[in-house]
Amino acid sequence: MVVGHFLKWMQTARVSERAAAAGALARAYINAELPFEDRCAAEAALTLLLDDPSAKVRLALADALSMSRYAPMQIVSALAADQPEVAALILARSPLLTDSDLIDRVASGASATQRLIAARPAVSMALSAAIAEVGEAEACRALLDNPSADIASLSFRRMAERHGDNAPLREALLRDARLPSDCRHMLLVKLGDALKTSPLVIAMMGAARAERITREACVRASLMLIDTTHASEFAALIEHLRIRGDLTASFLVRAVAHGKIDFFGSALVALTTQGEARVRALLAGGQDVALASLFRKAGLSITVHAVILRALKVWREVANGKRVAGAQEVTWLMLRELGEAGEGSELARLLKSIHLEALRENARGHALAIAAA
Repeated sequence: MVVGHFLKWMQTARVSERAAAAGALARAYINAELPFEDRCAAEAALTLLLDDPSAKVRLALADALSMSRYAPMQIVSALAADQPEVAALILARSPLLTDSDLIDRVASGASATQRLIAARPAVSMALSAAIAEVGEAEACRALLDNPSADIASLSFRRMAERHGDNAPLREALLRDARLPSDCRHMLLVKLGDALKTSPLVIAMMGAARAERITREACVRASLMLIDTTHASEFAALIEHLRIRGDLTASFLVRAVAHGKIDFFGSALVALTTQGEARVRALLAGGQDVALASLFRKAGLSITVHAVILRALKVWREVANGKRVAGAQEVTWLMLRELGEAGEGSELARLLKSIHLEALRENARGHALAIAAA
């Protein structure tokens, strides 16, 4: 009977009064212990309020019901499909919306809807996957900014593939410690592509020089990436490099020259299909003949065998505490191993460039240490 009077009053009440009354009735429904008959009548009245012509009334309903597990499901569902201002509260808060409901909204919703869902207090791996697969760049960025979102490696990969050219999202991905190493490399390459095609960069140094400098920067960044990649992720990174055509002999020579022997071993495992234990044992103490055979199976040209073997011997001594050396010393010894016969070759040019880079890096570090003293 009380609900009947309420509904009659709502027909003539002002919008502000209707909105306040709708919110009060919704809160009474979810908070008060109402008798069964009154509860059914209140639910019917709340359902009827969905037809109120004023969005303020429906907004009051959404505000009162958005965080309750006891709200009527048909009302929550209708409010979630209302105009954006009303739906936002339900989409961002309601615990009654299942992953299936939210995934449907992501697939058919506007960018604003996707962002709201991505920022929910808890985002499951399945929902994250849907946002990564079909979400706009802004929604993906909201997902990355959500500390409670459970994001699978594959979802990181899809976001990098779909939106890696979007600078803000690319930066958000690179800041995320969960980003797999192969995705990190993909984004570094996309950043290099963006730089070399930048009108400002081309105007300053020309297209050819911009291409060369960005390519070299990407190679150096890839080497630095190895240091921050856990050994368990080497296989994924190596496969990514191989698919892209970046796992070249020159890249492997660079890796060895810089002492990335664990990574080099993982690359040999992938390229030769030899067992990991055998490859590790050969790198740690294998004879030159056995190692040369392994290099041939990996497809490495015989011209690089001697310099890699020389570097491996130095790094073994460093690992055993018999020597102190870095990339600068190792590349110098690799060049000496190459000898006059290899002077002027592409391999010699590569080793010289690595050696000069190491010299510059060491000098820079020395100068900074002096300045900080």
